Amino acid sequence: MAERLYEPFVTEDHDHQACLAGALAAAEGICRRKDCRFTAMRKKVFELVWQQHKPVGAYQILEMLQREGRAAPPTVYRALDFLQEMGLVHRIASLNAYVGCCEPGKLHDGQFLICESCHALAELDAPAVTAAIEQCASGLDFEVRRNTVEILGLCPACRKKGRS
Repeated sequence: MAERLYEPFVTEDHDHQACLAGALAAAEGICRRKDCRFTAMRKKVFELVWQQHKPVGAYQILEMLQREGRAAPPTVYRALDFLQEMGLVHRIASLNAYVGCCEPGKLHDGQFLICESCHALAELDAPAVTAAIEQCASGLDFEVRRNTVEILGLCPACRKKGRS
């Protein structure tokens, strides 16, 4: 079983350097086991997604890379596609953005709690949710191949601040 890389709704005392180092080590190990190249560009895009524990858009990533004088949109999208295929990042459709997977290497569907105010995000691992979706879909003779559930609300920090 894969180790969870970070806890839901990261707090101020979170050791992000250790978190990033763990995420990079996990990504490199997964790519090595799958005999896939974790190129310098893929690694850089991965690091930019992990820069904070909030969803980041492809064009934000592109802007950051262009400040360093490199990358074009297809390069960024190819890197993001690779990272998704390896199970290292998730796409958050409602925000058209990406976030690092907190349990890379573990086959799972994505369920996310997303703060409407600050975009903080928590990845859930709720097999019962996946089972319920598959059971309902099966009743309609539908084969689920992948599902992502996005739940919008307010994170603990924004609730404390009284944001709406």
